[in-house]
Amino acid sequence: MKALAQYLALSRRAVLNTLRQPTSVIPSLAFPLLFLALTSAAFDRSTALPGFPPVDSFLQFVISTTIVQGALFGSIAAGSDMATDIEGGFFDRLVASPVARTSILVGRLMGSVAFGFTQAWVFFVIASIFGLEVEGGFVAMVLITFVAGVLAGGIGSISVAFALRTGSSEAVRGSFPLLFSLLFLSSAFFPRNLMNGWFQTAADLNPLSHMIEGLRTQVIDGLDLAAFGVALAIAAGILVVGTSFAGLALRGRLAAHHL
Repeated sequence: MKALAQYLALSRRAVLNTLRQPTSVIPSLAFPLLFLALTSAAFDRSTALPGFPPVDSFLQFVISTTIVQGALFGSIAAGSDMATDIEGGFFDRLVASPVARTSILVGRLMGSVAFGFTQAWVFFVIASIFGLEVEGGFVAMVLITFVAGVLAGGIGSISVAFALRTGSSEAVRGSFPLLFSLLFLSSAFFPRNLMNGWFQTAADLNPLSHMIEGLRTQVIDGLDLAAFGVALAIAAGILVVGTSFAGLALRGRLAAHHL
């Protein structure tokens, strides 16, 4: 029970820290929505191309990309907050206390998971105002937001690992373009079957392509558990890899403290 209370307390702190930082929350919501508006207006005619998936609008095609974008943006805050704790000395006080070491990671990642899940619902609500129809209905929306939460936890764990290794919030923020560039080398904004050359090869090899397409299927075709399973497996794989790196990074920093 004592250990559970520690996990809950640090998770609550991470969630509240996120909500108390408009500089993290507002850009994570505003930028994906701005990109959604721009791409929906600029590329709507592309839906008439032969071979383009049958959609009501480009908005329906790209909403899954917007949700993934939001997860990428919002989860970087986990690493920035961890680096801030290290720079401000809170991390040192935390490891000097008798808290479970894994609660330091779990608490921080729960903030990313909660924010990623909430973000996805915000995007769905706003897009629905502008005519979005999710063919898979409410169940599909629940499944997509669940994957968004898992992905946010995975990307958050990678950013936390970076923070534990560097101890610098600037270094964590500087790593974001590397993650974000993967989105533009995927089928996030255009179907793979209409690509050619090296870009199609890159998109084929990019796991984000297959994850986004698995989510997109729920929106444009209807509920498809096989496609959802692919998307969830990729998001879960990122989470497993990220938490493994974060665990190793935490162990290294604790060793530096001789704890």
